[in-house]
Amino acid sequence: MSSAPAELSEWSGEAVTLAEVENELARLRVESAGTEHAPNLRTSVMTHIAWVPEEWLEAAHATLAGMAEQHPSRTVVLVPDPDSGLDRIDAHVSLECFAVADLQRQVCSEVVELRLHGRRAKAPASVVEPLLIPDLPVFCRWRGEPPFGAPEVEQLVDVTDRLIVDTTEWDDLPYAYTKLARLFDRAAVSDIAWARTARWRSLLASLWPDIADVRRIRVRGTAAQAHLLAGWLRSRLQHDVELEHEPADRLEGIDIDGEPAPFPPGDPPASSELLSDELDTFGRDRIYEQAVAAAAL
Repeated sequence: MSSAPAELSEWSGEAVTLAEVENELARLRVESAGTEHAPNLRTSVMTHIAWVPEEWLEAAHATLAGMAEQHPSRTVVLVPDPDSGLDRIDAHVSLECFAVADLQRQVCSEVVELRLHGRRAKAPASVVEPLLIPDLPVFCRWRGEPPFGAPEVEQLVDVTDRLIVDTTEWDDLPYAYTKLARLFDRAAVSDIAWARTARWRSLLASLWPDIADVRRIRVRGTAAQAHLLAGWLRSRLQHDVELEHEPADRLEGIDIDGEPAPFPPGDPPASSELLSDELDTFGRDRIYEQAVAAAAL
């Protein structure tokens, strides 16, 4: 089933109400139905919330680009600006539609980007709840390290079915894993850093039973990848595994008790592919949770 290039409709406003945002979304959908590919097919499969501080906004836009066709959804991007000196919400709403030739229909995704000024940044649940699509799962991608215990984290976890983080973006490792683990009974948690280790975990598992007695690994990669791989081995092997970490921007190699492990086949997936995969996952990942607990030791 192939699709034609997207058609994009947009609207922006300052000091808006949520009712205005919903009205503009409805207007854009009606207008899109008047195109040559009408009628549109909304087919949203989820509400995707993204908490994106300003320093992560460019990266978030790059990751979201091209995902609409794979995951037709309502994406609500929250950009907190608590120190702006204002108390309002600014909005940019877009509707991206792809013509699906086989169906002679459009598949449309909605993106609502809200800049939360002043006190609004501390009350995100009251902002997103009116925009959630009823009876569909809610995913929340949190950019950067969450300020655990802060109102914005507590509120969004309470309205989220799955929290998606990337602990590669965190500085306080491995200690921060102890705080992350406290959320496991409140929402399912995905970690893009964990997903980036998948090829290497499969490779290491294929070495069984030769790695059953491993006592030390050296990981050339990010701190998150190193700690998660060590935690995974500790939790699977049920004994301590010492970690040596050699910093690198990507996972470049693993030594097992001083011997280099073979390099896994394939290429590392792109960030948008990793997020797309996490948006297809619904249940808890108990193996990841156990690896996090062991990584924090």
